[in-house]
Amino acid sequence: MNRPDRLRCALAGLGTALLVAPVGGSATEVRERRTFAPLEAAAALDLDKVALGRKLFSDPILSRSQAISCASCHDLARGGTVSLSSAIANDGKEHGFNAPTVFNVAANYLLGWRGTHKSLEVLNEKVLLDPRLMAADWSLLADRLDQGRPYASWFRRIYGRKADRTNVLDALVTFQRSLVTANSRFDRHLRGDASALTPSERKGLQLFMSYGCASCHQGVNLGGNMRQRFGIFSDPAGPSVNETASPPVGTPASEEDLFRVPSLRNVAITGPYFHDGRVDSLSEAVSIMGRRQLGQTLAPSDIEAIVAFLNTLTGEYDGRPLENPATSIDP
Repeated sequence: MNRPDRLRCALAGLGTALLVAPVGGSATEVRERRTFAPLEAAAALDLDKVALGRKLFSDPILSRSQAISCASCHDLARGGTVSLSSAIANDGKEHGFNAPTVFNVAANYLLGWRGTHKSLEVLNEKVLLDPRLMAADWSLLADRLDQGRPYASWFRRIYGRKADRTNVLDALVTFQRSLVTANSRFDRHLRGDASALTPSERKGLQLFMSYGCASCHQGVNLGGNMRQRFGIFSDPAGPSVNETASPPVGTPASEEDLFRVPSLRNVAITGPYFHDGRVDSLSEAVSIMGRRQLGQTLAPSDIEAIVAFLNTLTGEYDGRPLENPATSIDP
């Protein structure tokens, strides 16, 4: 990463980080807490709205074909995503992007792979109405929900009126705000638990910071708050994002080059990785990021240590740790 890009990344996350920086501690601890922040449990939410939003999120009634639901691409049992390189749309065809995890989505400042949205309501409406995704319209959804059980009574009881654009989006977003995976081992480390990380995991954290990964993956969500070019450096080990050579370092990025820097929370269980789901291995993803974003070929031992650190970012939901679906699903 060249100096201007590193500076932009560092400055973009500095405001959030400084607000949570503690006083005292070793130089390493102070630097970590200026760069990151522990994830807090979800704020108090209306439980009726959460329950309604959960039901809607898993119901294919929201898609035009009634063949897919939000959970079809954002499966809470699989890290809030699915193990497909590209999401499957209403018409059964592949969508252009990998499905990002829905866990901790409310902690992202920018939303969507392009990072062009800042509101969960706007993002949810886009997904519902986009002909490449759910392909619905508000008249269709309002009629379906008003005629269906238990939705007709739920909406009238909770909102005092039948389902409409405003309250459907409110229920979905309220549920999504509840999808917080706090209390990862890294969170406990940031709060001062000296036993939370092993020596190899602490080494990985140090490498993560010294290589410059934390310039873009910082703050409470370790990402999600800026856009960056994917492919600052050409990758001698493989094709770039557009199957062509990366532009020379220092070339202004076009909109086609820019992607939201994803959150790394729960990254160990949310593969495949990158906007196009190009790799399943977290080690390979770290190696690619070293070459493409940092212009460095990382030593295997450094990759192993960084992956060990990334494994500490897996948090808890509904009172229990999230699990890697590859090991938790029966063969």
